[in-house]
Amino acid sequence: MRKTFLVLTLLLLAGLTLLAPVQAQGCSAEAPCEIDALIGFTDHRLDWAVERAVEFGEMFPQYVVNIESFSDYEPLLDSYILSQEQGNPPEIMQLFEVGTQFAIDSGYFKPASDIIAGRDEVLGQPVDFDDIIPVVSSYYTIGGDWSSVAWNTSTPILYANLNILGEAGIMDLPTTWQGVEAACEQLQPMVDAGSIAGCIVWPNHGWFYEQWLAQQNTELVNNGNGREGRPTQVLLSSEASLNIVQWHKDMYEKGYYAYSGKQRDWSGAVQAFNSQQLPMIMTSSASAGGIMRNAGENGVEVGTSNMVYDEEVGWTGNILGGATMWITDGLEPEIEEGAMAFLLFFSNTENSATWHQVSGYVPVRNSSVALLEEQGWYEENPNFLTASIQLGESQVTIATQGAIFGTFVETRNIITQAIEDAMLTGGDVAEIMAAAEEEANVLLEEYNLLYVDE
Repeated sequence: MRKTFLVLTLLLLAGLTLLAPVQAQGCSAEAPCEIDALIGFTDHRLDWAVERAVEFGEMFPQYVVNIESFSDYEPLLDSYILSQEQGNPPEIMQLFEVGTQFAIDSGYFKPASDIIAGRDEVLGQPVDFDDIIPVVSSYYTIGGDWSSVAWNTSTPILYANLNILGEAGIMDLPTTWQGVEAACEQLQPMVDAGSIAGCIVWPNHGWFYEQWLAQQNTELVNNGNGREGRPTQVLLSSEASLNIVQWHKDMYEKGYYAYSGKQRDWSGAVQAFNSQQLPMIMTSSASAGGIMRNAGENGVEVGTSNMVYDEEVGWTGNILGGATMWITDGLEPEIEEGAMAFLLFFSNTENSATWHQVSGYVPVRNSSVALLEEQGWYEENPNFLTASIQLGESQVTIATQGAIFGTFVETRNIITQAIEDAMLTGGDVAEIMAAAEEEANVLLEEYNLLYVDE
């Protein structure tokens, strides 16, 4: 019996030895360390990322960067959380901007500033965060420190079919709410005749609401939009908020806003514009590549202007959209260095410029914009410059920095539903937004109870 027990004990100890983590032996060309990076693209943007990973491996053969793709940010985040729970998280994760508070509260990630530790380069890759466009750097600077490394940044802009507008005698693109309404009134005879299905479309998505709040220099949550302290209130009953929802309702009731009836209908909106059913669309600057390719193939002349604003209030600026790259905490030092060096390479001047050309996302570096101007890119492709001008001219305020709070994703959904309710039910905007505010604040209170500041 004792002999059997001894054999079992030895087998158990052997098993535990096999399961114990292997200590890092150093990264070399002969035995490269692997760096796994999750991104939320499956199309030509994935191809671009894989190409950059291969280039980095050629520069640093001691590393192999593996790019794993997902169809969207939400399943990517779910996969990362699961990998953390299982104890095998990837080294790098792309996280959308509304996930910033989650990233901080989770403890899963190490701030970029802590990894860089005041250096001006990592493995020869320049840091130079002063080169980042101010409205981008301000969003991802938390408590004075860089939280992550900016990559895919977007902003909404207006795209217009100049052929159709020309038929209606519209020579100048609208830049304000009032200008859009005037253009829609001028286009109405074409709608009545059946030559077009409507005037303008944009996806019913909380991101657009957030942009219009920032334009009016109004915060989404209290405590300095969540940047001066953990927010305790979502502010959906402000004058600016009601103004936005009322404009949606008015545009829908006049028949000017061609709402599909489907929330977050990004692809449907772009398809309606690309098929020339509608002459105007507001959507992400990240759609510029696809829209311009489609226009070229179909002989359509497309023009762009800023995301329209309420002329009666004025324009302070727009906030960014898109995502940024985070590095997992607790990595071996040599792997952490490789991960940071890769992200700095990934978003350097040249790569930020080519990423913009491939995708339509805004170049995050001022030097990238200068490089593209020097190459004549914007002269040949002026519609790609609109988004950079919009973000570049945006004032940096608490409002345009963008909100940070733990229930941002859920609140976006609440806002989107409230806007739909205002349009489709014809209810009172103030009552609808008061109810939405109450719902959002219950969720925020529950979240904050999990992360009470000591």
